[in-house]
Amino acid sequence: MATRNQLNPPPLRKITDFKSKLSGGGTRANLFEVVLSFPASAPTDSNTLDKIRFLIKAAALPASTIGPVNVPFRGRVLKIAGDRTFESWTVTVINDTDFAIRSALEKWVNSINRVSDATGATDPALYQADAFVYQLDRDGSTLRAYHMYDIFPTNLGSIPLSYETTDAIEEFTCEFQVQWWEAIKGNGTNAGGENIN
Repeated sequence: MATRNQLNPPPLRKITDFKSKLSGGGTRANLFEVVLSFPASAPTDSNTLDKIRFLIKAAALPASTIGPVNVPFRGRVLKIAGDRTFESWTVTVINDTDFAIRSALEKWVNSINRVSDATGATDPALYQADAFVYQLDRDGSTLRAYHMYDIFPTNLGSIPLSYETTDAIEEFTCEFQVQWWEAIKGNGTNAGGENIN
Protein backbone atom coordinates (compact mmCIF):
# COMPACT_ATOMS: atom_id res chain seq x y z
CA MET A 1 0.00 0.00 0.00
CA ALA A 2 1.35 3.42 -0.93
CA THR A 3 2.26 5.74 1.91
CA ARG A 4 1.28 9.40 2.07
CA ASN A 5 4.77 10.50 1.01
CA GLN A 6 4.64 8.30 -2.08
CA LEU A 7 1.27 9.72 -3.13
CA ASN A 8 2.19 13.38 -2.71
CA PRO A 9 4.23 14.95 -5.53
CA PRO A 10 7.70 16.24 -4.68
CA PRO A 11 8.10 19.99 -4.22
CA LEU A 12 8.67 22.08 -7.34
CA ARG A 13 12.31 22.43 -8.27
CA LYS A 14 14.03 25.57 -9.51
CA ILE A 15 16.47 25.94 -12.40
CA THR A 16 19.16 26.69 -9.82
CA ASP A 17 18.54 23.26 -8.26
CA PHE A 18 19.09 21.69 -11.68
CA LYS A 19 22.25 23.75 -12.25
CA SER A 20 23.72 22.61 -8.93
CA LYS A 21 23.35 18.96 -9.97
CA LEU A 22 24.96 19.37 -13.42
CA SER A 23 28.59 18.71 -12.52
CA GLY A 24 31.14 20.59 -14.60
CA GLY A 25 28.41 22.05 -16.79
CA GLY A 26 27.75 18.67 -18.43
CA THR A 27 29.81 16.43 -20.69
CA ARG A 28 30.20 17.40 -24.37
CA ALA A 29 29.65 14.74 -27.03
CA ASN A 30 32.18 16.33 -29.38
CA LEU A 31 35.08 16.11 -26.91
CA PHE A 32 36.51 12.64 -27.35
CA GLU A 33 39.47 10.75 -28.76
CA VAL A 34 39.75 7.21 -30.12
CA VAL A 35 42.96 5.19 -30.02
CA LEU A 36 43.13 1.99 -32.08
CA SER A 37 45.84 -0.62 -31.99
CA PHE A 38 46.35 -3.14 -34.77
CA PRO A 39 47.02 -6.88 -34.49
CA ALA A 40 50.17 -8.80 -35.38
CA SER A 41 48.53 -10.04 -38.59
CA ALA A 42 48.00 -6.45 -39.86
CA PRO A 43 50.63 -4.15 -38.33
CA THR A 44 50.58 -0.49 -39.29
CA ASP A 45 52.94 2.45 -38.97
CA SER A 46 53.00 5.11 -36.23
CA ASN A 47 51.92 7.85 -38.66
CA THR A 48 48.63 6.03 -39.37
CA LEU A 49 48.07 5.36 -35.67
CA ASP A 50 48.52 9.07 -35.00
CA LYS A 51 46.12 10.03 -37.82
CA ILE A 52 43.44 7.81 -36.29
CA ARG A 53 43.39 10.00 -33.18
CA PHE A 54 42.38 12.97 -35.36
CA LEU A 55 40.37 11.50 -38.23
CA ILE A 56 37.88 9.30 -36.37
CA LYS A 57 35.07 11.88 -36.34
CA ALA A 58 32.38 9.82 -34.63
CA ALA A 59 32.31 6.91 -32.22
CA ALA A 60 30.39 5.88 -29.11
CA LEU A 61 31.00 4.95 -25.53
CA PRO A 62 30.41 1.19 -25.67
CA ALA A 63 27.19 -0.54 -24.68
CA SER A 64 26.39 -3.87 -23.08
CA THR A 65 23.22 -5.83 -22.39
CA ILE A 66 22.23 -8.29 -19.69
CA GLY A 67 19.60 -10.52 -21.18
CA PRO A 68 16.72 -11.74 -19.02
CA VAL A 69 16.00 -15.42 -18.46
CA ASN A 70 12.23 -15.97 -18.28
CA VAL A 71 11.20 -18.77 -15.91
CA PRO A 72 7.48 -19.67 -16.17
CA PHE A 73 5.68 -20.47 -12.90
CA ARG A 74 1.92 -21.11 -12.62
CA GLY A 75 0.81 -18.55 -15.14
CA ARG A 76 3.43 -15.96 -14.26
CA VAL A 77 6.98 -15.34 -15.47
CA LEU A 78 9.90 -14.83 -13.12
CA LYS A 79 12.63 -12.73 -14.70
CA ILE A 80 16.20 -13.41 -13.59
CA ALA A 81 19.46 -12.02 -14.90
CA GLY A 82 21.10 -13.90 -17.74
CA ASP A 83 24.44 -13.44 -19.46
CA ARG A 84 25.98 -10.14 -20.44
CA THR A 85 26.64 -9.51 -24.12
CA PHE A 86 28.69 -6.69 -25.61
CA GLU A 87 27.29 -4.88 -28.61
CA SER A 88 29.29 -4.10 -31.72
CA TRP A 89 31.09 -0.75 -31.84
CA THR A 90 31.15 1.52 -34.90
CA VAL A 91 33.42 4.43 -35.79
CA THR A 92 33.15 6.98 -38.61
CA VAL A 93 36.42 7.92 -40.31
CA ILE A 94 37.31 10.95 -42.42
CA ASN A 95 39.14 9.76 -45.53
CA ASP A 96 42.17 11.76 -46.64
CA THR A 97 44.03 11.48 -49.94
CA ASP A 98 46.63 8.94 -48.82
CA PHE A 99 43.90 6.46 -47.73
CA ALA A 100 46.16 5.51 -44.79
CA ILE A 101 43.40 4.54 -42.35
CA ARG A 102 41.23 2.92 -45.02
CA SER A 103 44.21 0.86 -46.23
CA ALA A 104 45.14 -0.20 -42.69
CA LEU A 105 41.58 -1.37 -42.00
CA GLU A 106 41.35 -3.18 -45.38
CA LYS A 107 44.62 -4.94 -44.52
CA TRP A 108 43.18 -5.96 -41.12
CA VAL A 109 40.00 -7.33 -42.70
CA ASN A 110 42.04 -9.14 -45.34
CA SER A 111 44.22 -10.76 -42.66
CA ILE A 112 41.07 -12.37 -41.25
CA ASN A 113 39.66 -13.51 -44.60
CA ARG A 114 41.78 -12.97 -47.69
CA VAL A 115 40.12 -11.76 -50.87
CA SER A 116 42.18 -14.12 -53.05
CA ASP A 117 41.53 -17.49 -51.42
CA ALA A 118 39.32 -17.01 -48.29
CA THR A 119 42.14 -18.10 -45.97
CA GLY A 120 43.37 -16.03 -43.04
CA ALA A 121 44.53 -15.93 -39.45
CA THR A 122 42.78 -18.54 -37.33
CA ASP A 123 44.36 -17.74 -33.95
CA PRO A 124 42.31 -14.90 -32.40
CA ALA A 125 45.47 -13.50 -30.81
CA LEU A 126 46.76 -12.77 -34.32
CA TYR A 127 43.77 -10.75 -35.57
CA GLN A 128 42.32 -9.13 -32.45
CA ALA A 129 43.55 -5.90 -30.83
CA ASP A 130 42.46 -3.34 -28.23
CA ALA A 131 40.89 0.11 -28.55
CA PHE A 132 40.30 3.04 -26.21
CA VAL A 133 37.71 5.80 -26.19
CA TYR A 134 38.52 8.84 -24.08
CA GLN A 135 35.77 11.21 -22.97
CA LEU A 136 37.48 14.58 -22.61
CA ASP A 137 36.66 17.63 -20.53
CA ARG A 138 36.79 21.14 -21.95
CA ASP A 139 40.31 21.61 -20.54
CA GLY A 140 41.54 18.53 -22.45
CA SER A 141 41.76 16.26 -19.41
CA THR A 142 40.22 12.78 -19.43
CA LEU A 143 36.89 12.42 -17.64
CA ARG A 144 36.50 8.71 -18.34
CA ALA A 145 38.09 6.10 -20.56
CA TYR A 146 36.75 2.85 -21.99
CA HIS A 147 39.18 0.04 -22.78
CA MET A 148 37.70 -2.38 -25.31
CA TYR A 149 39.43 -5.74 -25.43
CA ASP A 150 40.08 -8.03 -28.40
CA ILE A 151 38.15 -6.14 -31.05
CA PHE A 152 38.18 -6.99 -34.75
CA PRO A 153 36.44 -5.46 -37.78
CA THR A 154 33.44 -7.25 -39.30
CA ASN A 155 31.98 -4.54 -41.54
CA LEU A 156 34.10 -2.02 -43.44
CA GLY A 157 31.63 0.41 -44.96
CA SER A 158 31.50 1.69 -48.52
CA ILE A 159 32.53 5.18 -49.62
CA PRO A 160 29.77 6.66 -51.82
CA LEU A 161 30.95 8.46 -54.96
CA SER A 162 28.86 10.90 -56.98
CA TYR A 163 29.31 13.75 -59.46
CA GLU A 164 26.65 15.61 -57.48
CA THR A 165 28.59 15.60 -54.22
CA THR A 166 30.53 18.83 -53.83
CA ASP A 167 32.14 20.61 -50.90
CA ALA A 168 32.34 17.41 -48.87
CA ILE A 169 35.13 15.13 -47.67
CA GLU A 170 34.72 11.37 -47.99
CA GLU A 171 33.80 9.36 -44.91
CA PHE A 172 33.30 5.69 -44.15
CA THR A 173 32.31 3.54 -41.20
CA CYS A 174 33.89 0.47 -39.65
CA GLU A 175 32.04 -1.89 -37.31
CA PHE A 176 34.00 -3.87 -34.73
CA GLN A 177 33.06 -6.82 -32.55
CA VAL A 178 33.99 -6.36 -28.89
CA GLN A 179 34.83 -9.20 -26.49
CA TRP A 180 34.40 -7.02 -23.38
CA TRP A 181 35.23 -3.57 -22.04
CA GLU A 182 36.27 -1.88 -18.83
CA ALA A 183 35.51 1.68 -17.72
CA ILE A 184 38.34 3.67 -16.15
CA LYS A 185 37.97 6.85 -14.12
CA GLY A 186 39.80 9.78 -15.69
CA ASN A 187 42.40 12.08 -14.17
CA GLY A 188 40.78 15.46 -14.71
CA THR A 189 39.48 17.82 -12.04
CA ASN A 190 35.88 16.98 -12.92
CA ALA A 191 36.46 13.26 -13.52
CA GLY A 192 33.88 11.11 -11.84
CA GLY A 193 32.46 7.64 -11.70
CA GLU A 194 34.28 4.52 -10.64
CA ASN A 195 36.56 2.02 -12.33
CA ILE A 196 34.62 -0.98 -13.62
CA ASN A 197 36.72 -4.11 -13.86
